[in-house]
Amino acid sequence: MKNLFLAAMLSIAFISNAQISGYNDIGVLFSKEKINGTARYNAMSGAFGALGGDLSAIETNPAGAAVFLNSEFALSLNIKNTETGVNYYGNNEFSENDITNISQAGGVFVFESYSRNSDWGKVALGFNYSKANDFETQWFAKGNNNYPTWIDDPNDANIQYLDSDGQYFETFTEGRNDKYSFTFASELNNHTYLGASFSTYDIENLQRILLEEYNNDGNGNNLDASLIQELNTYGEGFSFNFGLISKATENMRLGLAYQSPVWYTLSEDYLDADLEIYVSNTEELITDYSGYNAFDYKLRTPSKLTGSFAYIIEKQGLISIDYIYKNYSNIELDMAGNFGFIEENKAFNTDLEARGELRMGTEWRFDKLSIRGGYHFEKSPYKNALDSDAIEGFSLGAGYKFRGGKIDASYQKDTNTAAYNFYPQYNNINAAELDIDTSKFTVTLVLNI
Repeated sequence: MKNLFLAAMLSIAFISNAQISGYNDIGVLFSKEKINGTARYNAMSGAFGALGGDLSAIETNPAGAAVFLNSEFALSLNIKNTETGVNYYGNNEFSENDITNISQAGGVFVFESYSRNSDWGKVALGFNYSKANDFETQWFAKGNNNYPTWIDDPNDANIQYLDSDGQYFETFTEGRNDKYSFTFASELNNHTYLGASFSTYDIENLQRILLEEYNNDGNGNNLDASLIQELNTYGEGFSFNFGLISKATENMRLGLAYQSPVWYTLSEDYLDADLEIYVSNTEELITDYSGYNAFDYKLRTPSKLTGSFAYIIEKQGLISIDYIYKNYSNIELDMAGNFGFIEENKAFNTDLEARGELRMGTEWRFDKLSIRGGYHFEKSPYKNALDSDAIEGFSLGAGYKFRGGKIDASYQKDTNTAAYNFYPQYNNINAAELDIDTSKFTVTLVLNI
């Protein structure tokens, strides 16, 4: 019992550093939706706000459902590869992980208007499932910051382990944010499209971290300490979306869409500490297990405003641009009947700011074959972020029409950097530097119905 108490006391300062994602990190993570839809949508980097006619496009602007000429069904498969290079005090490590999943499935039903006296034309009803975000990552870091945080011997107060032999950190994250959208749209006077949608979300994010320290006292005695923390966050949310698309001229399209905040109701299971400490002078392994804690709270993400422009070059091709605006400082956490999250909500206001996301895409048609490309750029919402922390990427793709449908394929490439601090309470210990490359291949089957 004494050893358990000593182990717990020894780890208090270290555990309080919260190496696992905090509530502010969760708030930012759950506020993001990636370019993750049909292959045509992905190939043009999601620049579809003024175009419509695609099942993933109607999540950006629901008015795009009324652009469809016929009813159709689409199903998309994703293969994603993530490569993470980590530098920690001059030591480089490399990790790679792959996932395959269904990223989109849905259909739209188009009904023609039979009233000759009405200004309203066809009506469209749509349903679409998409993977708004996935949280699959795994990487590790090794190095020596020469700053031991576990220094006291659990059994002998005269022994202190003041020399560092190195640290090892590993993080594993899995989960997804599934989005289900229900859309209604209609055409007005043959040149304006109006739409509205309601979306529900099913979200889960599991993170498990392992942190190890290897220290010695300079006299041949070693202390090896290992800490595991785990956080499982899950829940449901909802949002609504309004949009319009206007034919400004025969060739020019303008789009505007507003997506409300997503209101999440979340629960978490948190393992604060699974601790092991080995001391060589007594060959003793001391363990301490905190058990899981449960907690419920609410999260409100920022709203999103999308302005879009597209130019149609007869039946040969098109160019499209979307600009998305989000104010991340408006993220808010709430716990009913309690004054919790005061500091976290202050941090959203002081550490985050409004950011814009640029998406550009083009498509060119050659009979039954279409060739596509795109570019996208999104700055980090953190005020102190580096320029390289921005997500920047390109996309390519092609599609082929056949009787009764078409098949599309796309390739996306994103790069960005990031920092991860194992010891956030120690200002003299540097964060690990991450270089992240993400590649994604998507194939979509579209069938006319």
